[in-house]
Amino acid sequence: MTALNDEAGYDRVRLAQWRAGNARLPGLNRRALLRLTAAGGLALAATGTASAPASAAGPIVKPLPPEWFDVYGSNAETRWEAMSGQGYLTPVDRFFVRDHTSTPVLDAATWRLRLFGSGLRGSPTAANPVELTYRDLRELPSETITAFIECAGNGRSFFTGQQGQTVTGTAWKLGAVGVARWRGVRLATVLARAGLTRDAVDVLPEGLDPDYVTGGVNLGKVRRPLPVGKALQDVLLAYEMNGEPLPPDHGFPVRLVVPSWAGISSIKWLGRIEVSATPLVSPWNTQYYRLLGPDYPAEGTPVTEQVVKSAFELERGATLAAGRRHVLRGRSWSGHGRIRRVEVSVDGATWAPAKPIGPALDRGWLRWEFPWRPRTAGAYTLRARATDVTGVRQPEVAPYNTQGYLFGAIVRHPVTVSPA
Repeated sequence: MTALNDEAGYDRVRLAQWRAGNARLPGLNRRALLRLTAAGGLALAATGTASAPASAAGPIVKPLPPEWFDVYGSNAETRWEAMSGQGYLTPVDRFFVRDHTSTPVLDAATWRLRLFGSGLRGSPTAANPVELTYRDLRELPSETITAFIECAGNGRSFFTGQQGQTVTGTAWKLGAVGVARWRGVRLATVLARAGLTRDAVDVLPEGLDPDYVTGGVNLGKVRRPLPVGKALQDVLLAYEMNGEPLPPDHGFPVRLVVPSWAGISSIKWLGRIEVSATPLVSPWNTQYYRLLGPDYPAEGTPVTEQVVKSAFELERGATLAAGRRHVLRGRSWSGHGRIRRVEVSVDGATWAPAKPIGPALDRGWLRWEFPWRPRTAGAYTLRARATDVTGVRQPEVAPYNTQGYLFGAIVRHPVTVSPA
């Protein structure tokens, strides 16, 4: 088995293997490949595969009150002021939604997890897989973790609004992130039950949401491979979120939670897992979720661990009264580990430490507060910057990439102070 737990190293190896013809893209359609490649970039395509019966209830099922969410079609971003007064965990009803298509409505009683491939004993096929029911999964030993999931494009709008750079994709601010307590079964447990062999190198989880079609090409179900080493390390097949069964928009009945890797790896509505003795790739680690631009090689570099970020639990453009004491609160997080310290600036020149509230978890965030008594009325810009346990601190400018991934620069937060 190959470890390759570091996503960047894994990507380099798989990309080289793809170029050499040694990595496989299941369901490869040559016509679609040529069509997308002609459009530019490293574009690989795959046709869809059959899934369990599902119905689509619409882009997003749960209510999206405007005081809690900004909605972008099939995506909904949490407004940070909606987190004010909340506890450590993001309430499920305020958790952001990132869908490639629309939320499927699945029945736990008929749901099956199908495992197949050359990396399992007997090489079960997609037509004759190893199957687990929802009840089977719930009867296996469970584990609970607290971890954030964050869209790779979180903060994308600030490439344009703050740095004046043109990027593509959903114009997230900072609300495409949430921390939850996930309960489920370790993927390692399920793979062992299915008959994992020593020859297995890659695991390809696949969702049950509708096929993703772009530019007239069907790329099939959302899927992104993991090395077996990572799959055995800390990946969870989650069926509960904050103590309740997963809601439809967040992956019911079962989703992956892949700590520290890009949010796209945490596949929702899990339906199939191919376990392969040969290297695998998919459009979601070749065509998408790559850093492209003038400072990157032509094939790009992979989107991997999230960068350090900070956000105020305050409406952008909020009005505060002069001469009064205000307590500014916020949260900071990093894909590299826990947050070590947070600093706040209210004058654009000096920085002062924020006071931590509660713990800073390795896979979660740190809550903090900062007292401020503005003496004069006018326009102010608040800024917060965090430093994580590895010593990485938020920079003034985020490195540019054309698809607006991994914005980690200090975000300018405007407020108005009114006369007392």
